[in-house]
Amino acid sequence: MFASKLLVLPLLLASYVSAHGFVHEIAVDGKTYTGAQPSDQRSDLSSIIRQIRDASPVKGANNPDTNCGASAFVASDVGTVQPGDSLTFDWRGADLSRWPHNTGPMLTYLASCGDTACNEFDSTKARWFKIDQQAKKPDGGDWYQADLMQGGKGTASIPSNIAPGNYLMRHEIIALHLGQSMGGAEFYPSCSQLKIGGSGTGTPKDNELVSFPGGYSDDDPGIFVPNVYDNNLDYQFPGPPIAALVTADGPAPTTTSKNGGTSTTKATGTSSSTAKPTSTDGSGGVKSQKCKLKKGSGKTGGVYARHVRRAVRRAFGRKVSA
Repeated sequence: MFASKLLVLPLLLASYVSAHGFVHEIAVDGKTYTGAQPSDQRSDLSSIIRQIRDASPVKGANNPDTNCGASAFVASDVGTVQPGDSLTFDWRGADLSRWPHNTGPMLTYLASCGDTACNEFDSTKARWFKIDQQAKKPDGGDWYQADLMQGGKGTASIPSNIAPGNYLMRHEIIALHLGQSMGGAEFYPSCSQLKIGGSGTGTPKDNELVSFPGGYSDDDPGIFVPNVYDNNLDYQFPGPPIAALVTADGPAPTTTSKNGGTSTTKATGTSSSTAKPTSTDGSGGVKSQKCKLKKGSGKTGGVYARHVRRAVRRAFGRKVSA
């Protein structure tokens, strides 16, 4: 019996490690950009994806890490894209397993870096406008996020009439499997550095811009969702509406937020240098029901000492000292 439980222990540990995640790759216009795995040490991997320090969820809408993820480092490169280009986002667990969650929306924002190349831009100064949001499928059943568990990818498109320039893209999953409790939502933001070409003129309005933190509150209807598992849920997206520039060319496709209806719009439509690493430290999360994998010290290769203790307790039904 002891031996059989010992064999199960690695599987339990794996479940803790994989229960959180990050954007592993972004693909656009035939190019694939790979992001570094989360680590306290800045990777020397050339990428447009800002590396996060920890794959654990960001907790609390006022947490500074809602900006670009857990104390994210500036990435080295900038990806060149064109208006109308479609991007895919390969979300993975911390150990590169498939994305583990299936409940909650996926949202995408852009922010102008101004005259500064985005691999030198401080994201805490970013003013974000929303270009895409996806929740539940038209039949009112699964969330689009659930596709990621089956190996699918997140998607977003560059608005077809957007003004050219330097832009930071913030693609985000809000996992709501604990969203019935105040502060239970899990935020997984990821930022990537872009240079958009073309000759468009579209820019966001001032009232469409938000900061992170600041764009959400823990009691927003789309973040605190007591009836999140109701098939007839009329889901309300958090944050600002889709920016008007996204639909300026005419009607845009819609994504579904409730059973039997639609209520939101969806967007249509490398240079390299070395930047000094910068980061923003995250804190201020609210106390709430937690996932089993949490931020902390004493980690080795993505496995925390407390994860080992918990897994042992589950397998053997006994306490293990620190």
